[in-house]
Amino acid sequence: MNSKQLCFRILGLAGVEVNGPNPWDIQVHNDRLWDRIVSQRELGLGEAYMDGWWDAPSVDQFLTRLLAVNVLDHAPFSFSLVGHAMKSTILNRQTKIKAAANAKHHYNIGNDLYTRMLDPEMAYSCGYWKDATELNAAQIAKFDLICRKLGLQPGMKLLDIGCGWGGLLRYAAKNYGVIGTGISPADNQIELAKERSGSLSVQYLQQDYRDLTGKFDRVVSVGMMEHVGPKNYETFFEKCTSLLSPGGQMLHHTITSNQSKLVTDPFFDRYIFPGGVLPSLAQISKAVEAKAIIEDVHNFGPDYDRTLMQWHANINSKWEEIPNYDERFRRMWNYYLLASAAGFRSRNIQLLQIVFRTMESRGTYSAVR
Repeated sequence: MNSKQLCFRILGLAGVEVNGPNPWDIQVHNDRLWDRIVSQRELGLGEAYMDGWWDAPSVDQFLTRLLAVNVLDHAPFSFSLVGHAMKSTILNRQTKIKAAANAKHHYNIGNDLYTRMLDPEMAYSCGYWKDATELNAAQIAKFDLICRKLGLQPGMKLLDIGCGWGGLLRYAAKNYGVIGTGISPADNQIELAKERSGSLSVQYLQQDYRDLTGKFDRVVSVGMMEHVGPKNYETFFEKCTSLLSPGGQMLHHTITSNQSKLVTDPFFDRYIFPGGVLPSLAQISKAVEAKAIIEDVHNFGPDYDRTLMQWHANINSKWEEIPNYDERFRRMWNYYLLASAAGFRSRNIQLLQIVFRTMESRGTYSAVR
């Protein structure tokens, strides 16, 4: 069976027709696509899309169908990706130096893109759509959900690890009266966070979490654990728990994999989040063992599908405003957003908020939704 025949068989399992009439059908513009997919699997599929070798009216629906049939289980082993797997398995790709470079690869591409794609507070993580009907409300609802889960009170010291552009800390300072500290290795984020926070009782530092000292009543991270790396999970939680005051709490909001892995999708590793790996709940539980009590696990992964599709709509309505990104970058960025949406829609990946308390905590934690 040649590459084309194999790909046609897999597409048939997913109910996808080549050059068919449905929004999830793939439209092929270069017949070399099939060899590229078989030799490079998910990397080949993504790069071929960037190069214009194929399209689909609804890329997210196309990829959702592939994930629903566990497409990689039907694809042959790729020798071309062995190096990627070995590098990710053997090396620590999120050391202090590498983590800073990895973060800047994604977050320093330009605030002009992010201001057009995100909500006004620039929350670059899953919104909470339980009662929301538009993106801004969903992100504010997420901020408030986190604050209520942490039981924030005026005067508490709140640490946000990987604070992004500072939206959560600004919300917590304005509405709950906390004293906030946020850190990020990306200078573009820190600079804009400082500009936007005015006289609020918050400070932002450009540094690695491993260099943090002090004590905080509450610790939070939103979209940070995906960048920690499997070799650093225990170090991450040791640092977090060491920063908590007695009786303190922490909440980690993270995309998770259904399976424990040491490597990530090679397309995302090369173009989107170098060195990033989605943790599994099992890996998180193991890393925090004997360090903190897991009090609550809340999965609202399908909300990320809706968030991503709104980001996709936002940025595509404003591409002409940011001409410094070429067509290949635009296709790469759209593929990243739509492939991510497909991952959540197919329940291939999840979004978890996990609440922890220190080991000496007593009494029952009342979960908030």
